[in-house]
Amino acid sequence: MKIDVLTLFPEMFDGVFGASILGKAKEKGIVELAAVNFREYANNKHNTVDDYPYGGGGGMVLKAEPVFAAVEDLMQEAAEGGRKPRVILMCPQGEPFTQKKAEELSQEEHLVLICGHYEGYDERIRQYLVTDELSIGDYVLTGGEIPAMTVIDSVVRLLPGVLGNETSAVTDSYSTGLLEYPHYTRPAVFRDWEVPEVLLSGHHSRIEAWRREQSLLRTFNRRPDLLSSAELTEKERKWLESLPLQLEEEGAAQDDGNK
Repeated sequence: MKIDVLTLFPEMFDGVFGASILGKAKEKGIVELAAVNFREYANNKHNTVDDYPYGGGGGMVLKAEPVFAAVEDLMQEAAEGGRKPRVILMCPQGEPFTQKKAEELSQEEHLVLICGHYEGYDERIRQYLVTDELSIGDYVLTGGEIPAMTVIDSVVRLLPGVLGNETSAVTDSYSTGLLEYPHYTRPAVFRDWEVPEVLLSGHHSRIEAWRREQSLLRTFNRRPDLLSSAELTEKERKWLESLPLQLEEEGAAQDDGNK
């Protein structure tokens, strides 16, 4: 995969692209990462990339010309290599970024991410240039660089050969439609807190059943909204439906024991 980021601050990506999982993926040749300063595509002697908004208002707006020129340059290069880039606008108004979207993007050969600054983009960029608009949350940052880093990290870790254990990404939270089950490691007892016995049993089917139940329980407690779209068996659905009553009974029993 090739990933290009259009940004006014390419130096922000130096550490991210060279460290940890992304750095190793780059070294292995699994992904090619580049930060492109689209100020270099400005069509005036001052390299201006923003201007006042028509109609008035606060802030400055990114001009269409340098962004179009930078993307079209990358697309021409991609066409020579037989690729067609997915052009992604990082934007608070965009589609919420999810694990499912990361999995979809991981199937692409070439991604181009556009990072904005100032008040926003000339609307013609989103209308006529990009294929996707993505947001990493319902809040506003000073620029699209950190959201772009988030998307890149999430996508690249899904590429074959990036993670040491290929099953890691498969069981991640949201990949299965549920939150991931709890994890434990050595020692088996830490400050009198013990690892659940089932995980020490070596009984793989019991362990898998425990993990599935814990995923369901954690999702029920923390993100019940995910359960409506999760793939569940009829037995699991009935168990989840009975959970409120079970928890209520357990709470009442605990209260009685404390009296």
